[in-house]
Amino acid sequence: MNDQTDTWHIHQRINQYLLSAIDEAWLTDTSASKGRSVLEQFVHMHNVRLMWLKVAAAELMEGQTKIEKDVPLTKGNLSALIDQSADAIGKLLEKSFAEGKIKGFKPHPSAFLAYMISHESHHRGQIMLSLKQSGHKLDQKVSYGIWEWGSR
Repeated sequence: MNDQTDTWHIHQRINQYLLSAIDEAWLTDTSASKGRSVLEQFVHMHNVRLMWLKVAAAELMEGQTKIEKDVPLTKGNLSALIDQSADAIGKLLEKSFAEGKIKGFKPHPSAFLAYMISHESHHRGQIMLSLKQSGHKLDQKVSYGIWEWGSR
C-alpha cells in the first residue's frame, strides 16, 4: 500500500468513527435548512464512490451495491457498504497511482484523492451540523477525534 492509498483508508476509518458515534435514531436528523438526512449524507458518499468506480474502473464495481432511495438501512448495513466501496476506491487509487492517471478525471490521481476526501469531508461537516441542529450534538471527544489522523 502506498502513502496515498493509506491516506484514503485513514479517511475511511474517520468516516466509520463518526458513524459509530451516531445513535441509530439520529440517522434521520436533517439540518435546519433541510436537505439530506444524516443517513442520506452517508448514502450519497457511497453512491458517488460507485459513480467514480463505474467511470474509472468498471471491473471494481463487482460486488458493489448502489443504495437506492427509500431502502431501509441499519447502521450496520451502511457501515458494511461504505467499507466495501472504500476498499474498491482504495484499489482504484493503487491502480491509478501505478499508472500515473485516472480514467475520466484530470489532472492526476493525487488530485482525485484530494477531490474525494474534500467531497466526503464536506458531507461529514454537514452530518455534524445536522446532528447539532437536531439537538444531538456529538461528544467533544468525537468532534476532536475526527481530526486525529495519526491514531485512526
